[in-house]
Amino acid sequence: MDQSVAIQETLDREENCLIAVQCNILCDDMTESRLLGLVDSSKEYAIFLYTHKRMAITAEDVVLEDIIPISTDFAVVEVSSPEELAVVGADTRIRISFLEYEMELRLPFGSQSRLFLSEVNRAWSDVCKTTSQVPKFEWLEKYQKSTKGQGSVTHAFAPIGSKIARLSQRKKSGKTSDQKGAVEKEKASNGDLQKSKTSSSQESLGVSSREDRDDMVRSSSHTPSNKAQILAMPQFGLRDNLIRCELLKNEDLYTYLENFSFFLGTYNVNGQTPKESLSPWLSSTADPPDIYCVGFQELDLSKEAFFFSDTPKELEWTKAVTEGLHPEAKYALVKLVRLVGIMLLFYIKKEHAEFISDIEAETVGTGIMGRMGNKGAVAIRFHFHNSDICMVNCHLAAHTEEFERRNQDFKDICSRLQFRQLDPTHPPLTIMKHSVILWIGDLNYRISDLDVDNMKDLIGKKDFETLHSYDQLRRQIDEEAVFVGFDEGKLNFQPTYKYDTGSDLWDTSEKCRAPAWCDRILWKGKNVTQKHYKSHMALRTSDHKPVSSLLVIGIKRVNAESYKKTFEEIVRNIDKMENECIPSVTLSKREFHFKDVKFMQHQAETLSIFNDGQVPCQFEFIPKPNETTYCKPWLTANPPKGFIAQGGIVEIDLEVFVNRMTAPELNSGKQEIEDILVLHLERGKDYFISVTGNYLPSCYGTSINSLCQIRDPIQDMPQEILHNKLNMPETESSGEKPLDIPKELWMMVDHLFRNAIKQEEIFQQPGLRIEFAEIRDCLDTGMPDSLPGSNHSVAEALLLFLDALPEPVVPYSFYLQCLECCSNASQCVKVISMLPQCHQNVFNYIAAFLRELLKNSSQNRLDVNILTTIFASLILRSSTKQDLTEKRKTQEFFQHFLGQGSSQ
Repeated sequence: MDQSVAIQETLDREENCLIAVQCNILCDDMTESRLLGLVDSSKEYAIFLYTHKRMAITAEDVVLEDIIPISTDFAVVEVSSPEELAVVGADTRIRISFLEYEMELRLPFGSQSRLFLSEVNRAWSDVCKTTSQVPKFEWLEKYQKSTKGQGSVTHAFAPIGSKIARLSQRKKSGKTSDQKGAVEKEKASNGDLQKSKTSSSQESLGVSSREDRDDMVRSSSHTPSNKAQILAMPQFGLRDNLIRCELLKNEDLYTYLENFSFFLGTYNVNGQTPKESLSPWLSSTADPPDIYCVGFQELDLSKEAFFFSDTPKELEWTKAVTEGLHPEAKYALVKLVRLVGIMLLFYIKKEHAEFISDIEAETVGTGIMGRMGNKGAVAIRFHFHNSDICMVNCHLAAHTEEFERRNQDFKDICSRLQFRQLDPTHPPLTIMKHSVILWIGDLNYRISDLDVDNMKDLIGKKDFETLHSYDQLRRQIDEEAVFVGFDEGKLNFQPTYKYDTGSDLWDTSEKCRAPAWCDRILWKGKNVTQKHYKSHMALRTSDHKPVSSLLVIGIKRVNAESYKKTFEEIVRNIDKMENECIPSVTLSKREFHFKDVKFMQHQAETLSIFNDGQVPCQFEFIPKPNETTYCKPWLTANPPKGFIAQGGIVEIDLEVFVNRMTAPELNSGKQEIEDILVLHLERGKDYFISVTGNYLPSCYGTSINSLCQIRDPIQDMPQEILHNKLNMPETESSGEKPLDIPKELWMMVDHLFRNAIKQEEIFQQPGLRIEFAEIRDCLDTGMPDSLPGSNHSVAEALLLFLDALPEPVVPYSFYLQCLECCSNASQCVKVISMLPQCHQNVFNYIAAFLRELLKNSSQNRLDVNILTTIFASLILRSSTKQDLTEKRKTQEFFQHFLGQGSSQ
C-alpha cells in the first residue's frame, strides 16, 4: 500500500512526497515504528519523520515528529551486523546523519526500501551538483509548529529533534566531511551460514552519474549466492537479455532436481492470544522440514484492525511459532508479512538460507474500495536455488451464501497482488507467474445443500468423501471458477470449523454455525508430492482447528561446471548471431476491434508475436511522435516490453478499460476507441497495430446537468442527438423542462430507501462486480424495470456514480466558498441555495436519504462520522490536490446537513 498518500495530505500544495517507507528507529533493545517520507519543494529535499498508530491511509493516521534537511551535511549509510546476514531477506539497517548527530533505522527488506534509498541518494546527488546555490529550506519553517519535538525545522541546520535524540542519537566519532552523502554497505561475513563470503565495505565519496548511483543501490541490496542467480539480477541492454533468455531456454543443461520438504500450516486464531504450545501442529513430522510456511487469520479482531493497525499479537504468535518449530533443526526467520489479522511467516533451515534470494512481500485488501484489510491476502515470493516460489495466505469473504464473493476475492487477489522486480523497468510479477505456488488460508468455503444433522452424521461415520461432494470449494474448482490448475490433497479429516473455543465440541452458540472445511491448503506446479494433509484437534485455542500439509518439492539446483560451459557457449553463439542476423517477427494480427465497450468493464484481446528470425529479439511499445505515452489512457499492452527467444512466441494482452477519468469524453463523443500502437524491435523495424472499437455511452461519467436533460435511457438515444445534448453548455436549454434529479440517481437511492435502510454494514461492505455490471446496464438501457443485485452492490454503484461525475454535486466553482464557511451552518445552507438548480436538488436529495439512514443507526450501525467520511469526498471535491485541512473542512461542511434538524 502506498503510504505516501497519507504524507501528501499533510503537505502544502507546493510540496510533493516522492516516496514513503515504514521503518523502525533503533536504540539499544528498543524499537519504535515510524513513517519516512522524502519530500521535494522546488528541488530542495528533506526527510519527514512521522509517528503513526496504524498503517497510514490518510493524514489523520500520522503525526509529524521531525524533519531532516538533505544538504551537503547529510549522509545515509547502510549498515548490518553479522547476525542479520543469516538470510538474504534480512531487513536493511541504515544510519542517517546530519551535522553532529546520527540515528539508526531498520527498513523492511524489499523493493520499496531499495527505491527509497535510491531516491534519497538521487536527491542528495542533485543537491551536490548545485553547489553554487545553497539550499535555504525556508519552506520548512511552516512545519515547525507541527512537529512533536524541537525538530530540525527550528533552524535549517539544527540538530535532529529531541524525541529522536533521546531514542537513538549518538555523537559521531572520526567521521570526515568527505564521507558525507555516501550510501555505504557495511556487512560482515557470517561464519555459520555464509563461510564463502568475506566481509565487504563500499563507500562512495560522491557519485557522478545516475547510473553509478543506481548500480550502487542495487549492489547494496542484492548479493547472489551462486552463479545461477544472475537470472534474478537486474539486466540491462540487449546483449544481457539475450544471454538471460538463452540461459532460461537451456536451463535443463545445467540444473538438476533435488527434493526439499515444505511444511505448510494455516490457523484462524479468532483474535486469541497463544494459550498452548504449537508443537503438536508444527512439529508433527518425523523429520524436520526444510522450509516452513505458516499462515494465520483473524490475528486481531479489534475495531482498529480495520484500519491496518499495529498489534502486539504479531509478536506473541511469532514467538509461539518459533518455539513450536521442529526441535531437531535450527531455523532462520526469512520474512514476516501481515495485513491486519492475516499474517504469513517464512522460516528455513539455517544451512539452506544462503540459497534464498530475490525475496519480496506484498499485501492486498479485498474490502470496499480496496482499503478494508479484514479480508484479503499476504504473499511472499522468493528464489530458492534456481526455482521461483510464491506463498500466499488469504482470508476470503464469510457466510455460506457468499461463495461468489469468495470467487471474486480470489480473482482480485490474483490480479491485484503484484511483486516489483529487481529491475524496475521490468513489469511486476503476478502470483501466477511463478513456477510453484503454495496457497493456504481460511478460504471460508462452506458445505451447502445439506442440513446440519446429516453433516454431523457423515462426520461421525467418517464418510468424508460423501461430505466433500457438498463442499463449495470442490464444486467451484470443478466448474473452473477458481483455483484452475491447483491441486489439493484428499480431505481425510473432519471439518475444522466451527468449535466451541477450548473444546472439540461443535458450535453451541446462538448462531450454531454448521461444520465446514474453511481452512485449506492447495498448490500449483510440477514436481510436487504431498506426504500428509491433516488437521490438529489437540489445539483448542480457537473456534477453528489448525491444518498442515507436508509437501516434497523438486527444486532446481545448479551444476556449476555445466553452467560455466553453457554460459560460455551461449556467449560465443550470441557474438556470432549479433554480427550476422537482424531480428524479425510475425504478428498474429495487426487490427483489433473491441465491440460494445462499457464503463468499468474489462475487455482483452491477445496479440501473439512469433520470432521467425535467426536471433532472439527484444520488443517494446514506444510512443508516437509528440506523444508521451505509447497508448491512450483507456488502453494497456501487457507486457509493454519483453524478450522472445528464437522460434518463441510471446502473447500480449491488449486490454481496454474505461474508468471515471476517460468516460466523460467517450460519452460525449470527443474521444473514440481508436489508437495506433507502435511495436519497436531492438535493431529491427517498427510494426503498427490498429486498435478500434465502439463505446456504449453510460450515465457513469455523464454530468448531472446532462442527465437531467435526458428523459430516456442514455443508450436509447440516437448518437448524434445524445452528443449534442452532452456537449450543450449548461446555460443553454433544450426546450424541455429538465428532470429535478437524474432518474438514474433516483432509481438507486429509492431502491436503497425501500430495501436497505436497516441493512447492516451498508456502504461499508463491497458488492459483487458482476452485479454492478447488471445495475449499470439497467440504468443505461432501462431494462429491467427494477434494479438487480444485492443492497451492497447497489450502494457501491451509487458511490461509483458520484465518483464518476465530471463535475461533482457541489461544482468546483463553489468549492472555496464551502471551505470558507464550513464552521457556520447558516452560511453553508446559503451556499447550497446558490448552486445550479439540478445540483442543489441532488445535494438535498442525498442529504435527506442519509438522514433517514441515521434514524436507523441501531440496525445499520452507521453514524455521522462514517457517512461524512464516505460522502463528503465524493460530493465536495477539489479540482486540484486536496490537503488535510481542506479535507477536514469539507467534512465539517457536509456534517451540517446530516443533523436531524437540517432538512431543506
